[in-house]
Order: sequence, then structure tokens, then C-alpha cells
Amino acid sequence: MATIFTWQISQLERETLDGYVFTAHYTVDATDGVYRAGAYGSIGFERPDNLIPFADLTEELVIGWVKKALGGDEKVAEIEAALQSQLDEQAHPTKATGVPWTASS
Repeated sequence: MATIFTWQISQLERETLDGYVFTAHYTVDATDGVYRAGAYGSIGFERPDNLIPFADLTEELVIGWVKKALGGDEKVAEIEAALQSQLDEQAHPTKATGVPWTASS
């Protein structure tokens, strides 16, 4: 099954005077239907020339801001690749714990 990446905004920080959003807190979840991995981050924004009223913001719009502020498609792909690596490790572990002398009953 293909991996699905879901970007979400968990919180916004804004100035109450004019609604300027200066920080977004975001999550990225990855699932292949069996395994799951996630990441959390925060990113700051510079004040734009034209503010969109806070009440008019959509999650889709702010996710676009986050991705752009992160560095665009290259950084988004890097984050998603790291999550894919976590899923791959869960599916096919390359490390394990334990001791060899544990007797089975």
C-alpha cells in the first residue's frame, strides 16, 4: 500500500491587535495502512504586506505557508522521506534488543 502523508496545523500564534500570524505549529503523519510515523514542528513567518483576516484563514492556506517557509518542495520531500524511512524500519527492522541466553519454556 502507498504511504499517505497528512500535514495539519495544530496551533497558530498571532497578534491580537491585527491577527498577524507569526508562528504555526504543525504535524506531519505518515501511514502505509499498517505502520505509522509522525513529526512535529514550528515555523515563524515574516509579516506580509497584506494581512489576511485571521477569521478567513484556512488550514490548507496555512499549510502552504508552512511548506513555503520550510524551503518548498525540497524540504517537504526531505521530511516525508525521513518519515518513510521510519515506516520502512518498522516494517523491516535492522536493529533489535534482547539477550541470546533467554530460555524458552
